[in-house]
Amino acid sequence: MEEFFENELAKKFEEMIENNEEFYFDTEELEDIIIYYLELGDFSYAEMAVNFGLKLHPNSIEIKTKKLEVLLELEDYNQAKNLITELKASCMESTDFLVCCAKYYSNLGNPRRAIEYCQKALELEEEENFLHNFIADEFVNLGDPFSALKHYKEALKADPNDDYALENTMICFSDLKKYDEAISFLNEYLDDFPFSETAWFEYGQFHFNRKNYEEAIRGFDYLLAINSSSVGVYSNKAACYEALGNFSKAIDVYGEMLELEYTKAFTYYKIGLCYKEMKQLVNALSSFQKSLIEDPQFYLAMMEQSYIYEEMGGMKEALHFAKEATNLNENNLDYQKRLAFLYIDSGKFEESLYCLKKLVDHEPNRFYNWYAYAEVIMLLGDYEDAVTTLLKATRKHKRAELYYQLSNCYYHLREDEKGREALRKALELDPGLAEDMQQKYPYIKDEMKKVKSKKK
Repeated sequence: MEEFFENELAKKFEEMIENNEEFYFDTEELEDIIIYYLELGDFSYAEMAVNFGLKLHPNSIEIKTKKLEVLLELEDYNQAKNLITELKASCMESTDFLVCCAKYYSNLGNPRRAIEYCQKALELEEEENFLHNFIADEFVNLGDPFSALKHYKEALKADPNDDYALENTMICFSDLKKYDEAISFLNEYLDDFPFSETAWFEYGQFHFNRKNYEEAIRGFDYLLAINSSSVGVYSNKAACYEALGNFSKAIDVYGEMLELEYTKAFTYYKIGLCYKEMKQLVNALSSFQKSLIEDPQFYLAMMEQSYIYEEMGGMKEALHFAKEATNLNENNLDYQKRLAFLYIDSGKFEESLYCLKKLVDHEPNRFYNWYAYAEVIMLLGDYEDAVTTLLKATRKHKRAELYYQLSNCYYHLREDEKGREALRKALELDPGLAEDMQQKYPYIKDEMKKVKSKKK
């Protein structure tokens, strides 16, 4: 890797540019320089190298082909098309040129033409692994996993260590729902390549997705025997134990994972969730606290602390951590609901209004958002604002509860006729709620008989 970044030819080329000089490079050297910049993703310098190369060697087919690669990376398809036309007569036996043509059509959304050019390139018997992967990817774009599978397998034949082809082979099996064939293929591959980390990972993942958790653990154990520093595999293995309900074992695996990690906040959080499932609240709380020490802004651990404190009866702490978590993740409506509940539970009605207003604005089609919002406004004695809110609510939800609330507001505002009208509407929609509503809103109790007698 170090040698790659310290490319002597590229260094010489850059010195030439910086000093405004002109050095001589032969075509092979220029190709190497252009390839270096393309692989580095520095298309600006790649373009400079191409232009300088064509100035030195204006008839070089190789450099013109590299120019075509650069144009495709820069998405300059008009120039690319012209250059393809120019080179076609002399380059149909060049794998690089045919691959560029395939990329051109692929980028323009024509996978079938891209496949045709790749098939022509395969006749030259070069870059077979790359070309079969290219063809397979295009069949995926065409929604043809059957043909894609065939070519990913061919890519693996050309290079058995190609992890990309192996992973995508398994994806195609899954898309085709050929689960028996998938595991048979994977077992055969592992017989030939028993130390393939990717294959064992796919084995574990395959069985995990099929809910064969014990077998998935076996696959992940083989992988860890090959490479014990594969951090992500510990997480997958722990997830298997969680799915089996063996949270104690999951905690042990997460503990092994902690020894290898630099950032441990999420792992402590997962350990906390396991302890929570085991009803070991003190241990759960300790783990969530450790998570926050690692990352003081990790709102998932904050909200879990809030739940734990609530379960332990510490409502003040529950509110504190819910507030902190929601401040860090304001658009999470579940957090806003929880915070509103905790504010109301602690008698902080005014503070709950911000959360409830956010819920009404973002989920106007949920009746209970309006119902709770109006209820709190009434508790604060702001009946005019409650009326405004409830009139908006009734335009979206023809629910008796809202009209009972509205009638209560009008009676408080001494607008008795509007109160009776709202009460009549409520009784039409759901008279069965009348008794509960009379208990809740004593003001409408006396009026109920009048409204009922008028109806008769």
